[in-house]
Amino acid sequence: MKHVYGPVPSRRLGRSLGVDLVPFKVCSYDCIYCQLGRTTEKTLERREYVPIAEILTELKSLLAQGAAPDYISLAGSGEPTLNSGIGELIRNIKEITSIPVAVLTNGSLLWRDDVQEELLAADLVLPSLDAGDAALFELVNRPHGGISFERMVEGLVTFTRRFPGEVWLEVLLLGGVTGIPREAEKINDLIERIQPQRVQLNTVARPPAEDFAFALSTKQMRALQKSFTVPAELINENPEASPEYSDTSAVDEERILALLERRPCTCGDLAKGLGLHVMAAMKALDPLLAAGKINAVVIGGKPFYRARQAPEKEALRPV
Repeated sequence: MKHVYGPVPSRRLGRSLGVDLVPFKVCSYDCIYCQLGRTTEKTLERREYVPIAEILTELKSLLAQGAAPDYISLAGSGEPTLNSGIGELIRNIKEITSIPVAVLTNGSLLWRDDVQEELLAADLVLPSLDAGDAALFELVNRPHGGISFERMVEGLVTFTRRFPGEVWLEVLLLGGVTGIPREAEKINDLIERIQPQRVQLNTVARPPAEDFAFALSTKQMRALQKSFTVPAELINENPEASPEYSDTSAVDEERILALLERRPCTCGDLAKGLGLHVMAAMKALDPLLAAGKINAVVIGGKPFYRARQAPEKEALRPV
């Protein structure tokens, strides 16, 4: 599988089957907190980076192999709305399955009429808003020069009013930057304009692109929650227990690597996403560590596993 991965254990969507629509780190932002590291191609160019026909072939194959996930999520290792075929893909997914389609986007292109039109067939759209003013937008998201703060916000406002499904807005708060009351209040003012169906507060939970992207404690997050006049929920940090079985026959090395290339995971994350007992997940990780195909990094006292990038990817620098 080159483009479809998981299911991924998602704190927001349960078991989510991921679909990657762009090559590694092709994005319109270079967020300081990104779990996949620095952006290697910062762009606003929309084209069919990944052939939609290939995605559909993989998706049909994986759906035929096991239990249905809670969502099919268009996300992956870059900004999915950069793929000009996203509308066609959503329509085709709707023809082959009743599983709801979610689009996880940074929201940077929602001001474009074509992007809005193509996302209308989705069931759920989950954009981000990480700053309450232009200065912190530049600091936290490091957007492409063609994206202004006001244009981005207005895109969130107009799309939310137009979209027939639900919009769940994620707000990621950073220690000493946006994770302080006056900055949370600025974000709250914008949310009152946007009026999403849900607001979900988050902080750094996986290894970030920059060491200065600091997580907030649960206590700090709960205190900041009071800065929001709109209903805002804290995303659950405690994953459910993994299934009580350990059949590894359907999980090969490539499937594990496909997941870890797009999302650093704890052993528990991997177990929950792929339907393994946690001890079976540990057994599957050991040979990958020994072969140098994955490495481990500790954040918040938890070991996260991620795939080592190919040398040519590691050598690329942000645009």
